[in-house]
Amino acid sequence: MSDTTMLDILAKKRDGQKLMLSEIAYWIKGCADGSIPDYQSSALLMAAYINGMDDEETVDLTLAMLGSGQTVDLSDIEGIKVDKHSTGGVGDKTTLVVAPILAAAGLIVSKMSGRGLGHTGGTLDKLESIPGFNTQLTIEELKQQLKEIGLAVISQTETLVPADRTLYALRDVTATVSSIPLIASSIMSKKLALGSDVIVLDCKYGSGAFMTDLQDSIELAKAMVKIGTVAGKKTSALITSMEQPLGNRVGNALEVMEAIDTLNGKGPEDFRQLCLNLAGEIIYQADRTTNREKAVQLAEELLKGGSAKEKFKQLLLAQGGDIAVIEDYAGLPQADCVTSYYSQKSGYIQKIDAAKVGQAALILGAGRVKKNDEIDLAAGISFLAKTGARIESGGQIAFLYSANQNQAQKAMQLLDEAIVITQKEPVIPRLIAGYVTKDGFIALEKE
Repeated sequence: MSDTTMLDILAKKRDGQKLMLSEIAYWIKGCADGSIPDYQSSALLMAAYINGMDDEETVDLTLAMLGSGQTVDLSDIEGIKVDKHSTGGVGDKTTLVVAPILAAAGLIVSKMSGRGLGHTGGTLDKLESIPGFNTQLTIEELKQQLKEIGLAVISQTETLVPADRTLYALRDVTATVSSIPLIASSIMSKKLALGSDVIVLDCKYGSGAFMTDLQDSIELAKAMVKIGTVAGKKTSALITSMEQPLGNRVGNALEVMEAIDTLNGKGPEDFRQLCLNLAGEIIYQADRTTNREKAVQLAEELLKGGSAKEKFKQLLLAQGGDIAVIEDYAGLPQADCVTSYYSQKSGYIQKIDAAKVGQAALILGAGRVKKNDEIDLAAGISFLAKTGARIESGGQIAFLYSANQNQAQKAMQLLDEAIVITQKEPVIPRLIAGYVTKDGFIALEKE
């Protein structure tokens, strides 16, 4: 590589040729240490976006990014280390239920999360709506907590895959975000850095997902599963619908309430079922059961029996969170303004556009546009009826939570667009379309 320049690499990918591992490694090293200027990295990202990257290039890119910074060594912790990742969505708070189920199953759950951009915060923001909860653990503190309770959820360190932060920021401003090789390498480099043995991905499709098309979601899942498998990790994915919000609540403290409801044996059925199937897939991949059906049954037993709730309580105690919220939500952030949203006609709820609901939640203050924006942890939307429900004119569909009435009025205009009511009873798409394993996509039979 000593005679090769960034200009040579740019010309090669511009012309649609395959990059060698040494060329990709040269680029990523320059991204991490700042020796390659942003304008050249931006040009290469655009060339990769237009001409694509094959499986080998995508794996090489991921491993080069992985090598750009710190990795977490969990080999001295007994047990099978597991991790999950969701490609995001509206009302997606699955980590808060899935992680305690897995820890209750005797697996080691090491979860590093970021702060979400867009309609609501990320997992960290949700947990930090619990008074006292501390996400700023060192790697040493993380490992000690894993040894003690088998579960930790902390913020990503600045030294973890630094090349990804550079490239992600450039992709965001160069219209190159929606490239499957670039998305897959970004996600999987961070997952591989965490030292887990099993990685299960929740790849969403639909109006509220990053990948709106089912086939695109499957292709992204295949790319990520391929990377994980080549890296020696047991990796699989669920392909799940995000046509309407997941569960009934959208917003940080609101989603914590819904997760605790579920741990307490209540909660909406769609959210509960997704949590059980995600947990079941991880349990199955960790070889705790002989098939997926038994794994889901085990997950359900741990949820119903209270073992998962106990693990969540241990998580709060270990990281300074107020355990009183498990039984009483009064300690969680409360909105100053609560506004009811009513149906303007009778019929069936044909559709609740998840993307528009997300935009409404953002207007209410539940999310952030820029990294340093303040989030209103109490803000959001709570649905009383979802797709398929029969509603009468004047019937209440949702509560809106905000700091003021002006935000609520603007958000209701978006809900008017998001919620479609017709006289025909709709066909509700199944929540889980299928699985992706190293052998390809396995579609679930239609109900």
